[in-house]
Amino acid sequence: MKKALVTGITGQDGSYLTEFLLAKGYEVHGLIRRSSSFNTSRLDHIYRDPHDAGARLFLHYGDLTDASGLRDVLTRIRPDEVYNLAAQSHVRVSFDQPVYTVHTGALGTIMLLEAIRDTQLPVRFYQASSSEMYGKAAEIPQRETTPFHPRSPYACAKVFSFYQTVNYRESYGMFCCNGILFNHESERRGETFVTRKITRAATRIKEGLQDKLFLGNLDAKRDWGHARDYVEAMWLMLQQPQPDDYVVATGETHSVQEFVEVAFSRLGLDWQNHIATDPRYYRPAEVDILQGDASKARRVLGWAPRIGFKQLVGLMIEGDWKIAREEKLIENHRLNGG
Repeated sequence: MKKALVTGITGQDGSYLTEFLLAKGYEVHGLIRRSSSFNTSRLDHIYRDPHDAGARLFLHYGDLTDASGLRDVLTRIRPDEVYNLAAQSHVRVSFDQPVYTVHTGALGTIMLLEAIRDTQLPVRFYQASSSEMYGKAAEIPQRETTPFHPRSPYACAKVFSFYQTVNYRESYGMFCCNGILFNHESERRGETFVTRKITRAATRIKEGLQDKLFLGNLDAKRDWGHARDYVEAMWLMLQQPQPDDYVVATGETHSVQEFVEVAFSRLGLDWQNHIATDPRYYRPAEVDILQGDASKARRVLGWAPRIGFKQLVGLMIEGDWKIAREEKLIENHRLNGG
């Protein structure tokens, strides 16, 4: 039975990757930060799996900035594969917390790589890189050879991690891969990210629970796919004979406004009656357009996205509409003195 260690296991990508690996027969170990409240809601359903997949899922307290703790976890688990998904991953927040963002997104990566090197385990390592590294892109679409021009503390941290991953591969012969993933969303996306803000607000507006949604740059264009498709690409990279770096994307771009239009139209709403822009949500340095060329991943990995843009938005609306209807029932119960 193969073993995998996943950092950032409680996040969107971590939960989908965990499901994927368990279905492949892996024993999955996750690194989680100690918190005063439970933060494993995206994983809880795995423990209710009728096929007892939860018996092969193990969570360990730890932190990417704790070098000795990382070595201890690696030595005890002895994983075949390590997926480094942990980071402060909100681009706008990274401008407000740049030092913390760099600690987790940059220093954490090199500490993990160094821990793997020190233990001398024959680990295959995956680093979650980001399309944000392209920033003010030199070409459209962006591919593996496109120069990076990061435009946020988050993107700068990811560029550091990208090159450290390449460096450990070339300097020490370690099996290290970068997945340059373009925007990928899902029903499990954090509620502070723009796509989930849109689908949460649209469904709450439909149910009469709110009236307005304030957003930043509606003209920003992104290459949006579904996270469930993208975690398969992560795994495929580590199954290849040689390590390499790959862009993972749909090749399509849609603006934030298009996302809004599709989401609100699914609910029979006119988005222009409910959307307003607020300068507070603009980034100090904007990234206007990101569009990926995943031809290398298609050719080498045999990977292709299955879920299209409109289907993605529809799935997110369905998930959030269920939540909004439950909220409406609770609100009615409260108003009726229940």
